[in-house]
Order: sequence, then structure tokens, then C-alpha cells
Amino acid sequence: MVMKKRTDDPNRPKPSAYNKALGLLARRDHSRKELRQKLDRSGYARDEASEALERLGEQHYQDDERFAETLIRNRSAQGYGPMRLRVELKSHGLSDARIRSLLDAADVDWTESAAVQLRRRYGVVGTTDPAERARRAQFLLRRGFPAATVRDVTRADVDDAADEDP
Repeated sequence: MVMKKRTDDPNRPKPSAYNKALGLLARRDHSRKELRQKLDRSGYARDEASEALERLGEQHYQDDERFAETLIRNRSAQGYGPMRLRVELKSHGLSDARIRSLLDAADVDWTESAAVQLRRRYGVVGTTDPAERARRAQFLLRRGFPAATVRDVTRADVDDAADEDP
């Protein structure tokens, strides 16, 4: 017997924007911007979505500050650098000043994190080959580490233009 998903039932009433957003937050933290987009895609009226987001904020169920701290903690633990985190937080609607302050407050040694990523990817053996150093440097740059950090860890010649904000 094949059972239909409950969401396929046309007789089932659509949950309120508040309940929909609360259900999303029950799974994981979301930024206000992200919740707004999901509610918009689900077809909720702008006013209803705004009221729901306001209510969730007042009840401390949705908090961009907590969301950002969690994202920084998780992504840095996954081995991503501050440049990548800055771009991701910016896409969630956080201001540059707030992002800078959150990254400064994060208890992360970015040089050590870059070194760990390098060891995980390439092992503990160093290299004197300039092409191999460049390849390792590019790996770290793609993960979002600043050029100065990459230079320190790989001893490769890296252009500082990679550090400019997008």
C-alpha cells in the first residue's frame, strides 16, 4: 500500500506563516532573510510573513546574532576560513560591521585552522616544489583563508588581491 505524504492532501489546511517558520526553525537556525525567502516561496502574503518573523524575533525563536555565531562555529570547525564566512554571512543579510565584530569575537586560530586543513588534505610532508606549493595555496584560498595566512602556512608566493572583499 502506497501512502501519500501529508503535504499532498489538498484538504489539509495550509499552516500559518508563523507555524511554517517555527517548523523550519525547529530543524535548524535560520537567518531572518532566509526565513523570509522560504515563506515568500511558499506563497505567504508579505504582511503575514512579516508579522510571523516579528513575533518569532520577539519570542527569541529567531535571532540573527545566534544564527551567525552558530554558522561561524560550524563552518570554522569544518575548516573554512574567515573570507568565506564573511561572504556567507553577507548573503544572509548581516551588515559588514556586525560580521567583522562576530569574526573578531570568534575563538578561532585561523593560521592553525589553515595548517590543519593542509595536513588533512596533503599529509604532514612539506614540499619545496613551487608548483605544489602554489596548488596547496590555491586550496586554502578557495576555502576562504586570507593570503597572509596562506603564505604563512604554505610559504608560497600568494597575491594579496585575493583578500579583497567581493
